[in-house]
Amino acid sequence: MTDTVQSLEPMIPALRRYARALLRDRSAADDLVQDGLERALSRWHLRRAEGNARAWVFAILHNLAINRLRQGARRGPHLPLEEVAEPGMPPVQDDALRHRDLLRALDTLPEDQRSVLLLVSVEDLSYAEAAAALGVPVGTVMSRLARGRERLRQAMEGEAASAEVPHLRRVK
Repeated sequence: MTDTVQSLEPMIPALRRYARALLRDRSAADDLVQDGLERALSRWHLRRAEGNARAWVFAILHNLAINRLRQGARRGPHLPLEEVAEPGMPPVQDDALRHRDLLRALDTLPEDQRSVLLLVSVEDLSYAEAAAALGVPVGTVMSRLARGRERLRQAMEGEAASAEVPHLRRVK
């Protein structure tokens, strides 16, 4: 075993240079050299006795590097966890709960306010088009829409939030 170590030890600086040139990353190159030396040591008995040991070790290192480069291409770039802005996916449960609450709040609105709110907000009709569809004046559409939006906002935010909004008074 000491003969093996004595023949491999002088190759280490050249192996590190070659690994750095192949991978262009110092720590990945050091890991590659370590893996290459481990493989060479564990398979030293498999090398050809008449063959060049230096070329054999460089071939092992080269094959390991090619395998890692191919594996990296398949997996995509490696990003450290600290550099990832948002690990995982954003939660979707909050959106689903908000949507469910909105549908429930819409069901609590009076029919005249709900229909105006749906025609204007969801179907994107103008006030005049909504008035024509419902057979009411444009002013009625506007007042029903304002009352419907306010009731919907109160239902979504709760009654405590509506107490903070001052009501407008008419001054003549």
